[in-house]
Amino acid sequence: MKTAQSVIKSGTTLALIAAICTTLVAATYELTTERIAANEKSLLEKSLQPVLAGVIYDTDIGESRLVIAPPHDLPGSDEALIYRVYFDEQPVAALFAVTARNGYSGSIRILLGVDFDGVVTGLRILQHRETPGLGDKIVSARSDWVYQFDGRSIGDPDVTAWAIRGDGGEFDQLTGASITPRAVVNAMRDTLIYYEAHRDEIFSLPSTEDNQ
Repeated sequence: MKTAQSVIKSGTTLALIAAICTTLVAATYELTTERIAANEKSLLEKSLQPVLAGVIYDTDIGESRLVIAPPHDLPGSDEALIYRVYFDEQPVAALFAVTARNGYSGSIRILLGVDFDGVVTGLRILQHRETPGLGDKIVSARSDWVYQFDGRSIGDPDVTAWAIRGDGGEFDQLTGASITPRAVVNAMRDTLIYYEAHRDEIFSLPSTEDNQ
């Protein structure tokens, strides 16, 4: 009889402890979720800002995002992300996170900023596996190669000149490396062509809130 009572008492105690722990975990989650979300939003904002040189905007960049599932006409065969940027409720720019295929060591994830009129506001490399000292000079911290595209557009130069010099185009390649910059320039060209063809659609579609 005493044994049964002890088992019941122990079970009740364990259940009470479990309930307290669950409550504490839930409370901690509620307290930290908002802070984590704010930190993530701040990090996203900082990572996107470098490709918005000269663009004046008054909205949170991450608030109006599109997720373009494959297949699509943007570079790469994975999801493409588009962040719409506004000032006074009017569209002023779009940021494209797309994948440049056929890099020397694989795919290259790029972030391209384009103002409303299709002019490049900035380019940054989000992810790559290119050779240190050669292909990795596409990264802004390694060289100024990415800055040559600022202020350019389809038409400046003509679409046929959106290529590296080694392919008869207008843009510098990297010393000892042509495959890597070729992949990036081609991806930029294709993104700008897509933007020119789909600009009105891009700014009229509802945000992909489920993926924010």
